[in-house]
Amino acid sequence: MKDLQSQLSALVEHVVHEQFGVRISKVDFTPTKKEFEGDLTIVLFSLLKEVKASLPDLAKTIGDYLQQECEEVKTYSVVKGFLNLSFTDAYLLGQFEALYKRASWGSIEPNGKTYMVEYSSPNTNKPLHLGHIRNNVLGYSVAQILEAAGNKVIKTQIINDRGIHICKSMVAWKRYGNGETPQSSGLKGDHLAGKYYVHFDKVYKEEQADLMAQGLSAEEAAKQAPIFIEAQEMLRKWEGQDPETRALWSEMNAWVYEGFNETYRKLGVDFDQLYYESDTYLLGRDIIDEGLDKKVFFRKPDQSVWADLTADGLDEKLVLRSDQTAVYMTQDLGTAVQRVVDFPEIDGMVYTVGNEQDYHFKVLFLLLQHLGYPWASNLHHLSYGMVDLPSGKMKSREGTVVDADDLMSEMAETAGKIASELGKLDGFSEEEKQVLFHQIGLGALKYFILKVDPKKRILFDPEASVDFQGNTGPFIQYTYARIRSIARKANENEFAAPSIPLEAKERDLILALTQYPSVIEQAAEMLSPAIVANYLYELVKQFNSLYQQLPILGVDDSSVRSFRVALTLKVGEVIKHASSLLGIEVPEQM
Repeated sequence: MKDLQSQLSALVEHVVHEQFGVRISKVDFTPTKKEFEGDLTIVLFSLLKEVKASLPDLAKTIGDYLQQECEEVKTYSVVKGFLNLSFTDAYLLGQFEALYKRASWGSIEPNGKTYMVEYSSPNTNKPLHLGHIRNNVLGYSVAQILEAAGNKVIKTQIINDRGIHICKSMVAWKRYGNGETPQSSGLKGDHLAGKYYVHFDKVYKEEQADLMAQGLSAEEAAKQAPIFIEAQEMLRKWEGQDPETRALWSEMNAWVYEGFNETYRKLGVDFDQLYYESDTYLLGRDIIDEGLDKKVFFRKPDQSVWADLTADGLDEKLVLRSDQTAVYMTQDLGTAVQRVVDFPEIDGMVYTVGNEQDYHFKVLFLLLQHLGYPWASNLHHLSYGMVDLPSGKMKSREGTVVDADDLMSEMAETAGKIASELGKLDGFSEEEKQVLFHQIGLGALKYFILKVDPKKRILFDPEASVDFQGNTGPFIQYTYARIRSIARKANENEFAAPSIPLEAKERDLILALTQYPSVIEQAAEMLSPAIVANYLYELVKQFNSLYQQLPILGVDDSSVRSFRVALTLKVGEVIKHASSLLGIEVPEQM
């Protein structure tokens, strides 16, 4: 289709120059809207800015010339400022035959670029929660899309494994744990650490209340609560390399990592490179010295170091405290530079972090540019909104947030309940049912999250997401299973062109398939899995419309049967490929 668009562009440029004496800069194309007849639309409004002609004259001049000079153009029509072109059956069949022979249709040839995509990046004092699910699902999908668009991708996370919040879990475990371990308790390691983090908070509040009853202010009580003082002392011991503190820290973090990895496996995400805050928190100090020399930073009388970004429309930003300890910005500057040292081939980085950090990343990227790093202009913050649940829909193990493991389990239970009510489980063993329920539940969860533009806040309704009709993951999965059932019955691999004109539904599907590589390119450029998700839904709707209105296996003409089977199989391949870009598995049977 791109080759034809290039040909059409050249013809439009030629006829406009010949008839109106103007050399136009660009011809804009868009798929024809469903309510109008046509396969591809030329936007005439943009041409009218350069060509002094009436809209009817311009439309007729271009339309007649394309119909005369381009054998692929069968007819045209004009709707307001849009020239809708209809292509010949021969052209569309040729397009389909070419893409039918291509394995992994949609994936683009390697372009030599490398991107690092960061996502997840949890704290090691509690389990992953619903917000982490959106983060992981979004980051992983963007990594898959970038790779399909021809880039090499390195998936990474930075694990926040140090600081006062980690010490809180450790102090509570030392005080109240009695040697409890994941093995002795039966709890996942991250849930066990989270249990003691919650217990710390409970005791901390009780101690503050006691101190306030003794006459201390709330601020004084917060600082003087014994358990908080103990946590601060533990952090000092950790930073001083105290062997006992470091040993407990290593042991409890190991529990958490094992728990995280189990959650990641269930969620279907992975990483190529891990960074740990305990290794990176001292990075960046040399960069601060470099920035002072370059006048990017300045030192205040109390010896703290700042960046003055007022000329960029921002404010002053602290990068080193007066006691010369680092802040998060210091660490993030150092980590970014370290990643390029570790992977010098990196052309850009994508940070998947919630929109509450928008300002932080604006400052980070600006500082790296001011420091003169050439790759700093290719840093992207994949900002996303919060995920909310309808009240009462989901219980949380921690009492304040929705636990990721609980959510995935409930999604599988909801999928099982709905599938059983619909009678879609004939012939499945109990083990096969559990695998299917997990696939459906997780597919529903991921699709519901990814079909929405990342920047938007989501109200996630678990039950509505598992509907087998409508714009849902299970609807897409069920359509793929239907296609695989047709494939098993057809037992055909050869494609033959039909001997009769194409039906409108067949044309629609061919055109949709030809658009898939462009969809991947656009999704990669915009860092938006929603573009792939919405394309996938439209493709599935179009196939189901064909399935309901045209016979596939029951048609008498053998060439038509062969073509429709081939078309069905290719649609199935694209559904599977596009679903994989969203991290969604599609079952062979449902």
